Amino acid sequence: MSDVVWVNGTLRGAEDHAISPLDHGFTVGDGVFETMEAVDGVAFALTRHLLRLEYSASRMGLTGLDTAHVRKGVLAVLAEGGEAMTRVRVTVSSGSGPHSSIRGNAAPTVVVVAADSPPIKECRAVRAPWKRNERSPIAGVKSTSYGENVVMVQFARAKGADEALIANTHGHLCEGTGSNVFIERGGELLTPPLASGCLPGITRGLALEWGAHAGLPVRVAAPGELEMAVLDEVAAGDAFAAVTSSTRHVQPLAALDGKDLKAGPLLSRLAEEFDRRASNDPDPAPPRDL
Repeated sequence: MSDVVWVNGTLRGAEDHAISPLDHGFTVGDGVFETMEAVDGVAFALTRHLLRLEYSASRMGLTGLDTAHVRKGVLAVLAEGGEAMTRVRVTVSSGSGPHSSIRGNAAPTVVVVAADSPPIKECRAVRAPWKRNERSPIAGVKSTSYGENVVMVQFARAKGADEALIANTHGHLCEGTGSNVFIERGGELLTPPLASGCLPGITRGLALEWGAHAGLPVRVAAPGELEMAVLDEVAAGDAFAAVTSSTRHVQPLAALDGKDLKAGPLLSRLAEEFDRRASNDPDPAPPRDL
C-alpha cells in the first residue's frame, strides 16, 4: 500500500505538492521529527513521542506547535491506512522563511506520514570514525538536520552494515545514528547517560523502566564509565551490545565491524521483557517527572 500523507490538517496524495519550496525544513533543515511503530492501527507510545516532539521544538525555539493537532494527524493517517501501516513519521518545520538561516513569521508546517515499512530484523554495526558533539546546541534533539547521520549510515552501508556506533568528543560511547546503545558486562546492563550527547530515546527510557521493574540489573552509566573501547570487549565476546529504537525495539547486535556476535543473556531477557510489555501497553504513561 502507498504512503498515507497528512499536511497541516488535510489528507493528501503521496505525490501532491503540498509544501512550499521556501520551507525552512527543506532549505536549512530547521525542524524536528518523531518516528513511531504502528501495530494494528495504533501508534506505539504516542503520548511519549508527542512529549519529546514538544521538547525538541522547545529546544529548537520553534513556537506554535499544537501537539493535540499532531495527534489528530497521526490518528487520521492510521484510520486511512488501516492495520497495514507499520510506521508513522511526524515532521514539524518552522515553515516558509527568507533565503537565510533567519526564520520568518510563518506558522509551522506539520506533516504526518504512515507507511507499510518492513521490519528491521537485525543490526549489523560498525564503529564510526567521527564524533558526536555533546556540546552542540541541538545535542539530544531529534532534529531534521540529519546530514551527519546520513554520512555515517552511508559509511556503514559501504562496509556491509546498517548502523554506525558513535563516540562523543571525549571518546565515550554515545549512540548510533538512529538508535541508543545498551552494553551487557559484569552482570549489568548499562546505557550511556544523556550527558554523553545521546538522544533521550523513547525505547531507551522504556527499556530502563521495564527492565528495572522486571528485576534486571539495568541502569544509566556514570559519565565516562562507558569508553568507546568497551566495543573491543564486545568484539572479543567478553561483553555484549544491543541497540534500541522505535523500529528495532531492543535488538542485540548481530555483528560489529564485520564480526558476527552472539546475544548476551541479559540483553535477550531485556528484549523479551520489552516486547511483552509493549504488546500489553501500546501507550505507556510518561514518567512522573515529565
